[in-house]
Amino acid sequence: MPTDGPSAKGTILVVDDEPAVRRVLLMRLQLAGYNVVSAEDGEEALEMFHSESPDLVVLDVMLPKMDGFAVCRRLRAESCVPIIFLSALESISERVAGLDLGADDYLPKPFSPKELEARISTILRRVGSGSATVEPREIPSGQGVMRVGDLVVDTNRRQVNRGTERIALTYTEFSLLELLFRDPGHVVPRAEILEQLWGYPPRRAADLRVVDVYVARLRGKLEPDPRNPELILTVRGIGYASQRMGEPAGAPAAV
Repeated sequence: MPTDGPSAKGTILVVDDEPAVRRVLLMRLQLAGYNVVSAEDGEEALEMFHSESPDLVVLDVMLPKMDGFAVCRRLRAESCVPIIFLSALESISERVAGLDLGADDYLPKPFSPKELEARISTILRRVGSGSATVEPREIPSGQGVMRVGDLVVDTNRRQVNRGTERIALTYTEFSLLELLFRDPGHVVPRAEILEQLWGYPPRRAADLRVVDVYVARLRGKLEPDPRNPELILTVRGIGYASQRMGEPAGAPAAV
């Protein structure tokens, strides 16, 4: 159900079948300046998404009628709206499964509403003009067009093309591309990627797995052969680096 009144900070759709969770998040997010709409099952979530056009979705995994993973698949088929998963399932495999579907973050239950607010704020800053937030983007998009191999990256429109083919990237995937290719050949540690894109430092090994999942997703969309990447290279034990322009694939600086 929607709450009253517009918000300069944007609209959040909260989807959870627990009334207590919905009440707490509605109160906290309204106090933080957001307009909040809510749904208690997967089918209602899709209806609310289409009627309210939220700037971000907070989505529980275990939902009646249609689970959160199925809702995420449906949303990703038509939208790159930021999605944060909530789940009582804390296993790494569940977290990876959610991120593989294109979610922007994954917060295990029980969670701190304050931490959720911080993650929402970080994501909406990163999204920039694509959301209702009036705050500046955390990672600037740069100016003009960047060529990455046979890809044309428009950092103003946040679009990537290979020839006439448009490659659809989520907000987080595009931000990861920008971060890695801002300084070609420079090694970016996984912990730094996590802090810049998700806004929090790694507290456990599973947090860094978020970065690995998103690099794999980006490679799957950009690399001709994701198993033998040429654009995004792994620097073992440290992080990732983009290929220097004009440098042959498999250069010794990043193995």
